[in-house]
Amino acid sequence: MRIPASTYRLQIRRSFTLFDAAAKVPYLKSLGVDWVYLSPILTAEQGSDHGYDVTDPSAVDPERGGPDGLLALSRAAREHGMGVLVDIVPNHVGVASPPQNPWWWSLLAEGRDSRYADAFDVDWDFGRGRIRIPVLGSDDDVDQLKVTDGELRYYDHRFPLAAGSYTEGDSPRAVHDRQHYELVSWRRADSELNYRRFFAVSTLAGIRVEDPKVFEEAHAEVARWFREGLVDGLRVDHPDGLADPAGYLRWLKDLTGGAYVLVEKILEPGEVLPGEFACEGTTGYDALAEVDRILVDPAGEAALDALDAQLRGTGEPADYAAMIRGTKRMIADGILRSEVLRLARLVPDSHGLAEDQAADAIAEIIASFPVYRSYLPVGAEVLKEACEQAAAHRPDLEVAIGTLLPLLLDPTTAIAVRFQQTSGMVMAKGVEDTAFYRYTRLGTLTEVGAEPTEFSLTTEEFHHRMRRRHEELPESMTTLSTHDTKRSEDARARISVIAEVPGDWTATLTTLQELAPVPDGPFANLLWQAVVGAWPASRERLQGYAQKAAREAGNSTTWTEPNEEFEATVKAAVDAAFDDARVTAVIEDFVARTDAFAASNSLAAKLIQLTMPGVPDVYQGSEFWERSLTDPDNRRPVDFAQREEELARLDDGLLPAAGTEASKLLVTSRALRLRRDNPGLFDSYVPVEASGAAAGHLLAFDRGGALTLATRLPAGLEADGGWRDTAVDLSSAMRDELTGKSHGPGTVSVADVLGTYPVALLVTTDGDDS
Repeated sequence: MRIPASTYRLQIRRSFTLFDAAAKVPYLKSLGVDWVYLSPILTAEQGSDHGYDVTDPSAVDPERGGPDGLLALSRAAREHGMGVLVDIVPNHVGVASPPQNPWWWSLLAEGRDSRYADAFDVDWDFGRGRIRIPVLGSDDDVDQLKVTDGELRYYDHRFPLAAGSYTEGDSPRAVHDRQHYELVSWRRADSELNYRRFFAVSTLAGIRVEDPKVFEEAHAEVARWFREGLVDGLRVDHPDGLADPAGYLRWLKDLTGGAYVLVEKILEPGEVLPGEFACEGTTGYDALAEVDRILVDPAGEAALDALDAQLRGTGEPADYAAMIRGTKRMIADGILRSEVLRLARLVPDSHGLAEDQAADAIAEIIASFPVYRSYLPVGAEVLKEACEQAAAHRPDLEVAIGTLLPLLLDPTTAIAVRFQQTSGMVMAKGVEDTAFYRYTRLGTLTEVGAEPTEFSLTTEEFHHRMRRRHEELPESMTTLSTHDTKRSEDARARISVIAEVPGDWTATLTTLQELAPVPDGPFANLLWQAVVGAWPASRERLQGYAQKAAREAGNSTTWTEPNEEFEATVKAAVDAAFDDARVTAVIEDFVARTDAFAASNSLAAKLIQLTMPGVPDVYQGSEFWERSLTDPDNRRPVDFAQREEELARLDDGLLPAAGTEASKLLVTSRALRLRRDNPGLFDSYVPVEASGAAAGHLLAFDRGGALTLATRLPAGLEADGGWRDTAVDLSSAMRDELTGKSHGPGTVSVADVLGTYPVALLVTTDGDDS
C-alpha cells in the first residue's frame, strides 16, 4: 500500500475542473505536496459546488471534467511522481432533481418493482406504499400540479408517471394519487417522511450499500479507477451513516486492492477509532483540535467564562453538557423526528410500548449519547451508560428505556442497526450545527470534531497525545482547514489571541454592542469574533455568515421561522462594520493590536500540523492566509497564479518578513518538501524541553532528525519580556530550513533561533557537505 507523505485538497467543480487541477500539478509538486486530494468527482446535481449530492455514481461528472479530466489529472500526477486521493460519498445520493438521478427516477416510476427499490431505505408500509416527497409549499398545492410531456410537474420540479397511470383528460390530482410517490408539504418532512436522508436534508436520500448488489453498482466506477491505476486512495464521507461501517470498509479494501483509505470520523474525547475499521485513520479533525488548543492560553478561561455569564444575564456561564442535551433533544423532536418515529415503529408490539412512548424514550437515549454512534458490539457499554443517564434524567421513562435496551444492544435487530445510523445524525445537527453556534465564549473551541469544554492543552498533554498518535495512527490525516470547518485556520489563530487578552476583548465587545447592538448577547460574541477573525472581509461574506450562524443557533431566529426584526438588527450591525467609521475603527484597532500575535499563531499551527505525526493535508489556498468562515465561504476560488509567483520569489532566495502572507508560504513549502524528500527525518517523536524564563512559551519536538520549534501564547511572551535566557540543547549542528541559519551543537538561545520567525524547522547537518 502506498502512503502519502502529504496531501493537498482541491475543490473540483464546474469553475475548477479536473483539467484545471491537472494544470496545477506542477505548482503543487514545487510546493512540496505528495498527493493531490480531490473533492467528490462522481456525477452530481448540475451546478453543485461541492459534489456531495451524487446523482449518478456510474461516471465522473462531465461538469467536473468527466473521465478525460480524471485521466488528465492522473497522468499529470504520475508524471510528477504524485498520488491521487479522491473523496467518495457512499451514504446518500442527490434527489433534488429526479430526472438527473436514474436510480431515484426508476424508484419513483416503478415503486417497489423498481430494480433500485432495494437501494433506498424506504418504509413503504408507513407511506401506504408510497414515498413521501416534501416539495410542496403546502398540501393544498397539489392543485398546482400539471401533467406535461408525460411527466408530473410542480413548477420546476419534474416527476415520472407510473405506467398506465395517466389517461388524457385525467386531473393532475387524480394522476398524482396513482403514483408510487406522494408529494407533500415541506413542513411535513420533520415528522412524516418514510425514507432515510442525510441528516435533515430531504434532497439527499440514503442508500443501502450494505446490500452487496447496491455496493457493487454504486462502486463500479470507483473500482475502475483502481483497476486502471488512476487513483491511489479514498476518503470516505460520513461512514457513521452506514448500516455496517466496518463491513463496508472491508469491502472497500477488497475493491481497491488494499489501497489507502481514510474515514470522515469525528472522535469524541477518549474515543478511539474502532479496531475493526479497515482504514488508515481519520480525516484529521481530532488533530485540528489538538493543534488549536496548544495555542490557547488557559489563563483566559475564567475571564471569558465571566464575560459569557454577563452576556447571558444568568450570573453563570453556559452549561455545555446541559446545552447539548437540550439541543440534541430539540433536534430529535424536531427536524429529525421522522427518523426517531421510524425507530419507534421498529419496536415489536409484544414489548408493550406505545409509539409515542417509545419515541420519547429513544429521543432521550440519543440525547444522552456521548459519542456519535456505537459499532456493536463495540460501544455496547456506551449505550448502556447512555440509557442509565437517560433514565436518571427522565425517571418516568425508566421502564420504557429498560424495555428498549436489549433491542438496541442486539446488532441483529433492525432497530439496533437503525439506531446506530440515527444517533450520529442527531449529534451532528444538535452539536455541530446548533450548540456550536450557542456556546460562544471562544470561537476557536467550537470547531468540527472538537470538545468545546476542553479549553486548552498543556505541552505535556500535547506531547502525550502526539506520542500516542505516532504509535497508533501514524498514517491518519492531520488538517487545519477543510470544506466543513466553521472557521478556517487563520481566523481561528486570530480568535485564539482573545484568550490571551480577554480584558481587551471584553472592552472591544462592549463598545461594539454600544455602537451596533445585537440583542442576543452570546450571539453577538460569536458574530464579532467571526468578524475580527475574518477581517478584512467583504460585506457579502460577513452578511452571509451572520445570517447562517444566527439561524443555526436557533435562539433568536430559525431557518423555518425567520425572525425578521432580529435578522434586520444583525444585518445592520454587520453593515455598521463597513458604514459606521466608529465601528470600523474599533474592529481595525483590535485587529491591529493583535495581528502580530495572530500571525505567530498561524505559523505555529501550520508548522506543528505539517510536522506532527500523521499525514498532513493542506486545504486549497491555505499556504496563504486562510480566514474563511463556514461554507460556502470556505469554497471560494483560489488565486493560484499569485501563489506560484510568490513561491518562485522564495525559491530565488527572497526571505519574506515575519507576519506576511509569504512567510506562511515559506513555512508550508519548506515543511512539505522536507517531509516528502526526507521521510527518515520523521520516523519518531521525542519532546524537546526548553530551559529558562519563557520555556512555557515554546513547543518543541524532534521527529527523528527534524526538530520543530514553535512559539505559543505570543502576547504573553511579549508582555513577559520576550525569550530572555530561554534555551534548548542541540546534540548536533542543525540548519533552519526556513532561514538557512545554522545553530548548535550545544545550548542555543531560543531568541536567536526564533529571531526571524516565530517558528523554526531545524535539520541536522552532521555529514552535510552542502
